[in-house]
Amino acid sequence: MVSQQNAQTNAADSALAAASCQQENAGEEVCPIKVLVINSGSSSLKYQLVDMATETVITKGICERVGADDSFHKHGIDADERVISVYLPNHYEAVKAVLEVLTDAQIGDIESLEEIAAIGHRVVHGGEYFSASALITDEVLQLIQRCSPLAPLHNPAALAGIRACRELMPDKLQVAAFDTAFHQTMPAKAYMYPLPYELFVRHRIRRYGFHGTSHRYIAERAAALLQKPLIDLKLITCHLGNGCSVAAIDHGFSVDTSMGFTPLEGLMMGTRCGSIDPAIVTYLVEELDMSAQEVSDLMNKQSGLLGISGLSNDLRDIRAATEAGNERAALAYEMYSHSVKKYIGSYVFALGGVDAVVLTAGVGENCDRMRRMIFQGLESLGIFVDQKLNSERGFERVISEERSQVKIIVIPTNEELMIARDTAYIYAQVSAEVC
Repeated sequence: MVSQQNAQTNAADSALAAASCQQENAGEEVCPIKVLVINSGSSSLKYQLVDMATETVITKGICERVGADDSFHKHGIDADERVISVYLPNHYEAVKAVLEVLTDAQIGDIESLEEIAAIGHRVVHGGEYFSASALITDEVLQLIQRCSPLAPLHNPAALAGIRACRELMPDKLQVAAFDTAFHQTMPAKAYMYPLPYELFVRHRIRRYGFHGTSHRYIAERAAALLQKPLIDLKLITCHLGNGCSVAAIDHGFSVDTSMGFTPLEGLMMGTRCGSIDPAIVTYLVEELDMSAQEVSDLMNKQSGLLGISGLSNDLRDIRAATEAGNERAALAYEMYSHSVKKYIGSYVFALGGVDAVVLTAGVGENCDRMRRMIFQGLESLGIFVDQKLNSERGFERVISEERSQVKIIVIPTNEELMIARDTAYIYAQVSAEVC
């Protein structure tokens, strides 16, 4: 077993290439190669093949219901998408199916696997070991495994995808991009919990934060949109979807974030309760005789929008029910916006002011009504929404009024592109060292 100090040092060395470019704008020239990006879930495997010369997606797809009898494979973009019925008992077979369709003589997108230079994997939890994307080595795999108890649904699946790629494409460089990495710049005052200090020392119980790749991407894009260096900005970034988190980014570095030891903390979400009085847990165990697993399922899978509305975890359904007069749906809608507003307000003060609030993901990008409710009443902080701009749809856009001292920006996230960039960068560094 490697010591924690050595592990951190070695992991940092392997990720040096990505770390060195993490604070730079995203528009720089990258290695002209093709990168396969893989996101292995507990029962799915998403992928994109990206041409890094132009940063365009050649193709993408998803293997669904991995491990079930009715598994299937969707491959292609928009009108070219094909649904393939195929038995996928595990992630190895899913990766194998992806590689076969990519090189298929009839519907494939590349002639051979030789066109793929490197593979980038999304890994949810990197603990304290990784502050940037890392070249995958045996030691890095060991550290990802060590973090698995902190992300039991995600890290084992990521490991399965990585090992499958190693077996099927042993000559390919592989990179791990961690959801937690971007938040490793948080100071102790933000990541520590007010619990006995020994719990941190012995068990590393602390705030890690998640959605880091998304927060990093939209922060970089916001800086480009504002035509200012990221290092000169104070930003609040909001990833609002079925899973939700807010981050305070000070001159390019994450200094606080709403998700914590697990992705359960923080905002109200689709099925997750977010932050609640911890004594509720002991009450449920002692008074309702619930097991630890039952409480975990209740807080992670039966709460949030679904738990309050009793209808759905999808905000679109909640909005429709609200407009139809459903009071519980209306309450869920109001609670969601109130939750986001509280974090934005607290981070304005934690940062000592803010230049822009950035929103992304399904709700942040698409729900004009929710955006309006979130920012309503924040005028005293110099935040003014332009209702006409807010109601319009588009790509990257500013939706605040000209007089607003704080810009409000909507930016579609692109975590796959960030993973591909880091993978291409590390590939270029390794290739240069070899040469």
